[in-house]
Amino acid sequence: MKIVHKSYAAMLTVLAVLLAGCGNAGSSVTTPADKVENFSITLRHTQVKDTQQKRLAMLQDVVKATESEVPGLKIELDGVEDTVNRDTKLKAEMATGSPPKIFDLFGGTDTRNYVKADRLLELTPILQELGLRERFISLDEFTVDGKVYGLPMAGYVEGVYYNKAIFRKLSLSVPGTWEEFLGVCEQLKKSGYTPLALASKEGWAPMMTANYMWVRLAGADSVAGFVDGSFKWNDPQVIEAFTKYDSLFRQGYMQPNSLSFKYFEQAEQLMSGSAAMMVDGSWANTPLIDPRISKIAGDVGFFPFPDMNGHGDGLIMGGYSNGYGFSKELNERQLSAVKQFIKEMYNDNMQKRQLLEEGMLPSMKLTDLSGVKPVIQEILNAANKAKGVFPAYDAIVQQKVKEAAERGIQEQIGGKTAPGRMLETVQGVQEAANQTKPK
Repeated sequence: MKIVHKSYAAMLTVLAVLLAGCGNAGSSVTTPADKVENFSITLRHTQVKDTQQKRLAMLQDVVKATESEVPGLKIELDGVEDTVNRDTKLKAEMATGSPPKIFDLFGGTDTRNYVKADRLLELTPILQELGLRERFISLDEFTVDGKVYGLPMAGYVEGVYYNKAIFRKLSLSVPGTWEEFLGVCEQLKKSGYTPLALASKEGWAPMMTANYMWVRLAGADSVAGFVDGSFKWNDPQVIEAFTKYDSLFRQGYMQPNSLSFKYFEQAEQLMSGSAAMMVDGSWANTPLIDPRISKIAGDVGFFPFPDMNGHGDGLIMGGYSNGYGFSKELNERQLSAVKQFIKEMYNDNMQKRQLLEEGMLPSMKLTDLSGVKPVIQEILNAANKAKGVFPAYDAIVQQKVKEAAERGIQEQIGGKTAPGRMLETVQGVQEAANQTKPK
């Protein structure tokens, strides 16, 4: 996969040797084996949904393997829903200096903020020690000032999932342009289908589509431009993108009550056959390709978001944003446990297992891609054919800006504000954030 954005040696096991001493004839004295003191560390993960049971099973296997190699170690698993972990729980723990020893971590802005707060373990020397530094496709989103502070579990690509059976039934072709896309939406609507599944109760979900649209029109440099002041949220091309987004609702191409749906319900609409398309990321592969819960497991397809005759045509949204980070506050034994965890988690076997069982794109240079599901191959092909890759906006902008944008798009969807007025508000938050100097 082309990525243009900048986004171990095994631990030695200490064996106690049982020494037997000889005493008087017919008797012996035995010295008991040295006892290994037990210790535990907490591992915060986000594999808590029913659709993530396979991922949890893989994590549990890694935990068992790590514990078997580190004498006395017990890893306590702490499962927290991903949005709660990222936006609430982990932030509070970082503020007080009490994060778990191992935790689910986002790259980009989150990682940079935690590095500034001096909370993250630097992994650069550990990667060198374990021979893993060059094995990752990209560590850009977890790199600050040339030093690595997190490890991505998988890559992701965002685009449009669709029900091939519905497309065949209606003789629809995969759209490559915005005009073709609108034509497909209109035919689907007339045929009784919801063209685009959408759940907007969590603001980040509708922002995926909006993010694609303004980058299509304004170009990938627009997001970094928000932060350095060279581009504005209320520039004409961004307003045009959000206006076109708004028209998708007004024309009935997205369900009007999307604000009442949680994110996981978005995929359910596609899997049930009521909706024909869905904009989402490759992390959504797991339920879509599972025949036990998905009616379209054998008929799910993927195509890049259509071109819009703008500066960002031909690019694809993707990166390596989600993985594991580690507390800087580790004693010697805890550090050895972290090294072993990294060794057990980041290897060819686990990367291939994730790809085959979950459809998670590898974050490491994996040469064997055989046996993947057809939709996974379509995603890989789309990424390879793209002119380049750009990261999601929330890996770049400040947290307050992210929150303002998510709140704004929900208000727009609910008809409480217009795109231009909403984006003026977000720009105001952006300017204030740009003036705030990090401590």
